[in-house]
Formats: sequence, C-alpha cells, structure tokens
Amino acid sequence: MARPEQFALIFDRHAAAIRAYCARRVGGSAAEDLVAEVFLTAFEQRARFDPARAVAPWLFGIATNLLHRLHRQEQRGLRALARTGRDPVVEGVAERAAERVDAVRFSRELAAALGAMPAPERDVLLLFAWANLGYAEIADALSIPVGTVRSRLSRGRTRLRAALPSNSGPNPLTEKDTP
Repeated sequence: MARPEQFALIFDRHAAAIRAYCARRVGGSAAEDLVAEVFLTAFEQRARFDPARAVAPWLFGIATNLLHRLHRQEQRGLRALARTGRDPVVEGVAERAAERVDAVRFSRELAAALGAMPAPERDVLLLFAWANLGYAEIADALSIPVGTVRSRLSRGRTRLRAALPSNSGPNPLTEKDTP
C-alpha cells in the first residue's frame, strides 16, 4: 500500500463505512471532517501499515483514536440528544424510518445511557452496533485482546439494559446477534 494509487482504492472501498460510523458518533457535519482526517492520517501512515492486517479495522481504529480527541464534542451531542430526543441521523432518512421507529421512542434514554457509559465500553459497543465490526475486528481496531472486547461489550449491554425502559421494544445495541 506504499503507492498512492493503491490508497485511492482503499478510500473508495471504505470511505462510506467510515463516514457512517463517524456520523453516528459526532453528527454529519463533523463526520465529513473526521473522515478526511482519518484518511489523511491513514495515507500518512500507509508505509507503516502491516499488509497482513485487514484494512477496515485499521481505519476504524484510526477513526476511534481521532474520536477520542473529539470526546467532549461527542458528550455534548449525546447530552443534547438526551434532552431533545431528536437523533440527527434519523431525520430525513425516510427509507429507514420504519426500522428506526422503536429506536426513536427511547432515543433520549439511549443517549443518556451512552453518554454516561465509560468511553472504552462505548467505543466497543458502537463499533459493534454502528460499524458492524466483529469481535476480532474491534480488537484489531482498538489494539485490545478479543476477551477485552467481549467483556466491554457485555458490560456495555448490561448498562444499556438497565438504563432503557423494558417496554421499548427490540434494541439492536443490546439484542444483536453476536459473531
């Protein structure tokens, strides 16, 4: 991946997934800047990339590390969502509206629970639920053992179950099939 033209293929394959993950974490306008920073960082570090490693977890790891820099902004956004109950990702996405109805019903509680959750648990939970990464990919992205991913995901789910109303319907963050 040392050649820049090879990197363009990586951008084409993974930019949408990285953008979607970042948008869920920091909102649409900040996500565009974050995606640009993710790929700039990856491009600058491309010579150090281990070709035996999968590209997607590497990029999600960079994104998560950059998100830590934006932690205060993320916390403010989650607090605002907890206050208003309006998820900016849901607004204007008519084709997924039916799928999201249950999530909207408990979005305030979800935002509050995510905002109160320790960052390591939240990172694992959101990489699993929003980026659709498996345990090994999350471990690779965060440079932690798979067992740590499993325990953080379990603790995060437990916190969410305790924080969310029991009649809120199916919750993909806590009831999604595990890989």
